[in-house]
Amino acid sequence: MSSTVFSEILSGLYENNVVPYLGPGALFDATNKLTGEPMPADSNSLILAMNNGKPMAPKLMYEFPRAAMNQELKKGRNFLGQFLTKLYGNTEWTRAAVHNWLADWKPAYVIDINRDTQLQDSYADEEHTLIVGVARITASQFRYRIYHFDGSDYFEIPQEQVDTRLPVLFKPMGTPRPEANYIASDADYVDYITELMGGFAIPDFLKEYRKDKQYLFIGVPLNRDSERMVMSDIVYGAAEKKGWVLNKNPTDKEKRYCKKIGLEIIDAGVEDLLAAV
Repeated sequence: MSSTVFSEILSGLYENNVVPYLGPGALFDATNKLTGEPMPADSNSLILAMNNGKPMAPKLMYEFPRAAMNQELKKGRNFLGQFLTKLYGNTEWTRAAVHNWLADWKPAYVIDINRDTQLQDSYADEEHTLIVGVARITASQFRYRIYHFDGSDYFEIPQEQVDTRLPVLFKPMGTPRPEANYIASDADYVDYITELMGGFAIPDFLKEYRKDKQYLFIGVPLNRDSERMVMSDIVYGAAEKKGWVLNKNPTDKEKRYCKKIGLEIIDAGVEDLLAAV
């Protein structure tokens, strides 16, 4: 791993030309304060947590949205929301090192496809804008909610009231706070991605801001279609070289995909990035 590549990426991050895009691997060291168990964040561990620690049928273990759809059909959509809120809505998790690093320098724009609240906690002492993905709502064609954090509380605001000087936290897959909203099951993803492709899941001011940006994918697996489809639409309008993916063991599928869309795979893990900063 060339240190010059890391220094190029880090200077881009600190100048807000490179946007951090966080996946499950960013939470690799977050654990339960009482038991020491890792925080469920990746597809496999989320399925096990949802099913009381027991594996589901192999075809359901393929991907969390598929397993979540199975549970939604059996137990209702509310079951998923309650499960994710119980899992991530409490404070029993230790802080992930990535989030401590982000809290130190507070980037102007962060995308976080995890559903926990650690990113929000990193900005808890300053004003910011929070964008949360929503799915399968009938009141509007838009698939996001925008909140202003005034230093103590969140308030939902219309797009026209966004102060574009404030940092933006984008949680496309949801969060328990300030209201529990999640993209979890296959049906959620289908609805959300459809509107994302139509331009209705990202506010206009963000479409403008993201032009020609590059991205650093931290702990983001790119071997499943749902993650890839969400990602490709969120980073639409990126620079020709979209950025970099931290991945020590990419699959052939990931290598082909990244080459096709203009992402450089870096032979390094999240720990290597943290060591470099």
